[in-house]
Amino acid sequence: MVTDRQVRKLMKLLNQEQKLSLSAEKAGMDGKTARKYRDLGKLPSEVASERSWRTRADPFVGEWEEVRSKLETNPGLEAKTLFEDLQRRRPGEYQDGQLRTLQRRVKKWRAQEGPSKEVFFEQRYEPGWLCQSDFTNMNSLGIRIDGQPFEHLVYHFVLPYSNWEWGTVCFSESFESLSVGLQTAIWKLGGVPKEHQTDRLSAAVHKEIHPEMFTQRYTALLSYYGMEGRRIQVRKPHENGDVEQRHHRLKRAVEQALMLRGSREFATRVEYEDFLGHLLEQLNSGRRARLQEELKVLNRLPKGRQESCKRFKVRVKKGSTIRVDKNLYSVDSRLRDEEVEARVYADEIQVWHAQEQVDTLPRLRGSGKHRIEYRHIVDALVRKPGAFENYRYRDELFPSTRFRMAYDALHQAFTVRRASKEYLGILQYAAHLSESAVESALGRLLRAGELPTIKIVESLLLLPDSSPFDDVHIAKVELDAYDALLEALEVAPC
Repeated sequence: MVTDRQVRKLMKLLNQEQKLSLSAEKAGMDGKTARKYRDLGKLPSEVASERSWRTRADPFVGEWEEVRSKLETNPGLEAKTLFEDLQRRRPGEYQDGQLRTLQRRVKKWRAQEGPSKEVFFEQRYEPGWLCQSDFTNMNSLGIRIDGQPFEHLVYHFVLPYSNWEWGTVCFSESFESLSVGLQTAIWKLGGVPKEHQTDRLSAAVHKEIHPEMFTQRYTALLSYYGMEGRRIQVRKPHENGDVEQRHHRLKRAVEQALMLRGSREFATRVEYEDFLGHLLEQLNSGRRARLQEELKVLNRLPKGRQESCKRFKVRVKKGSTIRVDKNLYSVDSRLRDEEVEARVYADEIQVWHAQEQVDTLPRLRGSGKHRIEYRHIVDALVRKPGAFENYRYRDELFPSTRFRMAYDALHQAFTVRRASKEYLGILQYAAHLSESAVESALGRLLRAGELPTIKIVESLLLLPDSSPFDDVHIAKVELDAYDALLEALEVAPC
């Protein structure tokens, strides 16, 4: 077969040689073939005809009309499902290796005769006009804070025109998280885009009552900044495609940065947030040119941020607890029967009384949960030790396993009432003196096999040389013992 290279050489030789036969011989082809390509003026690849015939018989020619009918009725049917159906109805007629042939036919039918597919239309963005945001789960990155897995989300804000982005660590897709994240990004940006687009977040859109409407709080937030809200259609995440794509790229960038850092461990949440913020600054550094175009047309920021919290007026119950946002929290027993205001932020709850903040509680995620702080109620329990044994939230009154082990030891040695009284006295010391010091004293007594009564714990705490921390001593490892063990082993014959 003559190649394009031979024909090119022939054309060059025709301009140098006087005879066609001599040029054909030097080009390595027959004289008739050389005359053919000289007259055509085309390369072999340009005149080759496309093959339109099959090289082997179609095994599904007799079944194709039936298969086509099923596909027209249910276009979602897969070729493998149809093939397995044929095998069941025609035992022994079709072999597994013929599946690929049917898959090619079904693919061709979908491309030429099947239902029309959804088309994605690339959008043209105007600078400073639109911003998109969404929450993304970061658990797959394996971040750890102080040795513990740090399960969290990031509220992700993106400008589609310049791809400028910012992220805020949060723990739920709540309105408070959205408000903090959106406002943090806008103030970091230094201006306000004209429109804000989200998917159908429950924090922004009514899901059940009026799915076509924004929530009142979200509408108020947008109005405060002079933005208009846009939402995507149901189950159409591609309409928020820019931020969705940035989710993937941000996680990949974080993954690479973690590998360069050599560790996924952070001492505190603040250290991790600083790491994330520094990475976002690096990513945004290459977008300054287009960002400058956006900054010129962004709206001005208001005088200050809008408060990102919900407020509840609640009365402290007899158990020194308040119920806020479907969860139960303890407060100082001095507030019993008083009305307080609970300000619910993304990560914390502030308790206000008489226009003063009296406590800050970590916010529980979800509903039907409780958080009881022993410092709030231990004084009352000391006066009523009989209430401890069957207290509904008793397990919350063991700050650590050492406290629980101490109570179990007291419970075995004394009556229930005496054990409760002894333990509550120890817990009161932890509340008013130092939890770490009391825990250290309990650890020493438990290791020594002594009963941790209140008097013994008190005596340890009053020692002038007592330390709140345990002294840890690691014995030197003698490697000779391993050598002796290896020498004693006999090698078994193969």
